Amino acid sequence: MKDARKDEVTRLLDELTAGNKDALSSLVPLVYDELRRLASGYMRRERRQQTLQTTALVHEAYIRLVQQRDVRWQNRAHFFAIAAQAMRRILVSRARAALADKRGSGAESVPFDELLIGGPELSVDFLALDTALEKLGGIDPQQNRIVELRFFGGLTIEETAEVLQLSPSTVKREWRLAKAWLRREISAASEAGGA
Repeated sequence: MKDARKDEVTRLLDELTAGNKDALSSLVPLVYDELRRLASGYMRRERRQQTLQTTALVHEAYIRLVQQRDVRWQNRAHFFAIAAQAMRRILVSRARAALADKRGSGAESVPFDELLIGGPELSVDFLALDTALEKLGGIDPQQNRIVELRFFGGLTIEETAEVLQLSPSTVKREWRLAKAWLRREISAASEAGGA
């Protein structure tokens, strides 16, 4: 997204926060493609049996975003960070519902490394990832946020640093540590589940 467009998104978010409902109609075309790109990335990693379509995920996340009353949007990166959280919650909720329907049959495990470099053929166990992230959040909330912003939000190192008010070098270091921790946690959980 070009800088002028990023600035326009931030301006419109400020207006929306201030109560200008007309800002919403101008905001939608500016963020829709980016939200769709995020959702598409999630859906490529999702199991083939997933019935939720990319457009439906974008729409459901967007509805949740604009219905939030107490959010003081800081900027475009903050908006997409919250969008990433919304999409994560939607996918985890759907995965839990599907697991309850199936009683856990057919669950598969994917190493975290592969989640980060995956392609269209890759599927993600969002429940295992969410469980590991919840645990990481209890140990190191900052690393948890970095993973959410980078993996789920699709934010760059620099955008993540801006949202969290950290230096890019700190974000890089914490991102590496979080990935290593999650890799071990998901592997250990997978081995324990398969034993």
